Amino acid sequence: MKSRAYIIIGVSALLLFASCGQQHKAESLVSDFVAENMENPSAISDKDYADLGTTHHISDSLITLMRQRGASGFKKGITYGKMPSGDLYFLRMSYISNGDTLQNTFYFDSELSEVVAFK
Repeated sequence: MKSRAYIIIGVSALLLFASCGQQHKAESLVSDFVAENMENPSAISDKDYADLGTTHHISDSLITLMRQRGASGFKKGITYGKMPSGDLYFLRMSYISNGDTLQNTFYFDSELSEVVAFK
């Protein structure tokens, strides 16, 4: 009975550490994306990230629309990789820019290798 409890605790700990690694990777991707594509990245402060999530409700046409529209404060004509397939990860970032509290949601491919769209 004790060994079963140790196995459950061990598996739970491994899952917790794995999800923390994904969260950190996603935050790093967003930070790099913002630094490269925001018009004035030095003007933002107090970045705060929500928990990493997954979705399968984002269609190719919605990704295309988000890519075309971009968001206020970001450069136009951002280059993205290929259109992703399957479920996407997403991460919401809140920040302060010129005294205003703003937020953007960033979407990643299933391997967490790049930002595929944002709003």
